[in-house]
Amino acid sequence: MPNPVGIYKPTTYINKLLPYAMLTPVVSYTTVREVKGPLIVIERTRGVSYGEIGEVIGPDGEPRRVQVIEVATDYAVAQVLGGTLGLPAKGSTVKFYGRTLKIPVSEQLVGRILDGKGQPRDHMSLPPPEDFRDVNGEPLNPYSREYPEEPIETGISAIDGLYTLVRGQKLPIFSGTGLPHNLMAAQVVRQSTVRGSEEEFAVVFVGVGIKTEEALFFMDEFRRTGALRRAVAVLNLASDPVAERILAPRVGLTIAEYLAWQLGYHVLVVITDMTNYCEGLRELSSGRGELPGRRGYPGYMYTDLATIYERAGKAHGRKGSVTQFPILTMPHDDITHPIPDLTGYITEGQLVLSRAMWGKGIYPPFDVIMSLSRLAKDAIGEDKTREDHKDVANTLISAYSKALELRSLATLVGERNLGWRERRYLRFADAFEQKFIKQGYYERRSFEETLDIGWDVLSILPEDELTNARPQITQKFYRRHIFESVKL
Repeated sequence: MPNPVGIYKPTTYINKLLPYAMLTPVVSYTTVREVKGPLIVIERTRGVSYGEIGEVIGPDGEPRRVQVIEVATDYAVAQVLGGTLGLPAKGSTVKFYGRTLKIPVSEQLVGRILDGKGQPRDHMSLPPPEDFRDVNGEPLNPYSREYPEEPIETGISAIDGLYTLVRGQKLPIFSGTGLPHNLMAAQVVRQSTVRGSEEEFAVVFVGVGIKTEEALFFMDEFRRTGALRRAVAVLNLASDPVAERILAPRVGLTIAEYLAWQLGYHVLVVITDMTNYCEGLRELSSGRGELPGRRGYPGYMYTDLATIYERAGKAHGRKGSVTQFPILTMPHDDITHPIPDLTGYITEGQLVLSRAMWGKGIYPPFDVIMSLSRLAKDAIGEDKTREDHKDVANTLISAYSKALELRSLATLVGERNLGWRERRYLRFADAFEQKFIKQGYYERRSFEETLDIGWDVLSILPEDELTNARPQITQKFYRRHIFESVKL
């Protein structure tokens, strides 16, 4: 029976469709010492490898997939990729297959809904596999990496105009509880594209530890708008086992890498919420009895996050690319919290959502000053987007920064005591937030439309204030009739 999300829960029969059921176990153990949450401890092991896949069979005869996460000279710890309810230590048998976890991949996965283990959730069987890929991926040799320089058009002005997303980049969103990051994730999945009709584009959406109502929203939105036709959805619900939460991003990235490196797709991977992933990592670490690091998170969390984020990029001689757009919620809106802090070190920038902007009724509520994209400068301008793109982005950010300072001054001395130029900046700031940043949920803007709106709000300022734009660009695009129509 389908669950309330309308999503199929895999059964033992589906498990048998995967290749491990056809393998002969290399070794079996009946020496399970302890079952502790999602972990099992096996004693007197020999030759078991880290990451090796197997299954544990309890007295009820039901097989449960396991993966080794710690090895020593005489014991191994494995995480159960499923529930451990009713699984006792005594009477359980563990079988190992001598290989790592691989999932079947195929171009026909586009348009499908899977769970965190790569099994179907949409009432249909898996398509015939074209290959089996290790979920841990195959890291790109740094020498073979190609510098990202081609933009992705998300249709959101605050991203496209100011902090352009680049093919092969990893650009996270730092959000907070109650902010509309899920709306933004759905809008990016629905609207994103690459310029050029000859380019194949696909989206892999990964929900990590999301609630049932969130899963309902995403699936209804993707089906209703047709976004699912070019997307692969990997959903791990909050009610699913924590070990599956650790696996879900890797399953999504494995599918993305196959589409990109083998089939030449430009793939955008949207992951929400990486905070749930890190909480699952902390839970597993605590279950293993490891010494906690900062705020209780494991000391290796930086390395673990890097194994996910670094699976983005472009490669010389290959047409496709993998771009990551992860979303995380900052606990207590604290950008110095270990999760956003470590993420910021690994990724090429961040887009920060503002609770103050959201309180003004502005969607998407970007904090323009706190946001950053380190690769945007190389992906905009002539031959990539419109010739004035760099000028618009630099000038908007610079002018808005000055306008925010003048807003603070106006609260102290009063707006009437400011000069006419300062009052122009205040009008610019209002127009920038209400016309450029603010955008409808179903409103899609091209690069050209975004830049035209940018010039509309910049033209509120005197032309000689636009010092971050080249004179020939200002002369070509500045709208003097807008400057003359503004009332102070």
